[in-house]
Amino acid sequence: MKGLRWRYTRLPSQAEDDLSGKEDEEEEEEKEAAPAPEDPVEPQLLSLHLPPRVTGHSWSLAFCTSRDGFSLRSLYRRMEGHSGPVLLVLRDQDGQMFGAFSSSALRLSKGFYGTGETFLFSFSPQLKVFKWTGNNSFFVKGDLDSLMMGSGSGQFGLWLDGDLYRGGSHPCATFNNEKLRAFCPQYAGCLQSLISRGRRERS
Repeated sequence: MKGLRWRYTRLPSQAEDDLSGKEDEEEEEEKEAAPAPEDPVEPQLLSLHLPPRVTGHSWSLAFCTSRDGFSLRSLYRRMEGHSGPVLLVLRDQDGQMFGAFSSSALRLSKGFYGTGETFLFSFSPQLKVFKWTGNNSFFVKGDLDSLMMGSGSGQFGLWLDGDLYRGGSHPCATFNNEKLRAFCPQYAGCLQSLISRGRRERS
């Protein structure tokens, strides 16, 4: 008599059924959930370069394109009531990060404003900071269609268009900066975050 051959199939336990069900639910939730915005640059990374009056104070996220949309006018509106300095952080289509520190809130202006505390910076990949040279006082200028920081010989250290998606960076006399992007002065990307220090003023 030949030996019997057994064929069996292992059934999942109740615990495995529950776990599998949870995993399926989590996968569905992940598909439905919108991608979370990437973490902005923390002010602490630039703490050694910030003015002494700024250190030790709280910061808050005043504007980011993932939450507030791609509009320079919206940025100006979000800045209403803010008087303290701001940290502007951008990320381009290649993942490069750069930006500026402004001693004043960003706003519409007929001419340049700001102080010598203003500076530009980039991570490419190490942090580089470009501070005021004293050659001119072209710190920040805000139009309806563009935002400019630093100038000289018709070039801007950093500028953004009205959609906060395109801009450029060139060496300028205000900060004696390098191009903030490693490859090309023109870029497409997004304003990742605008961080404001301190409390919003009451109207």
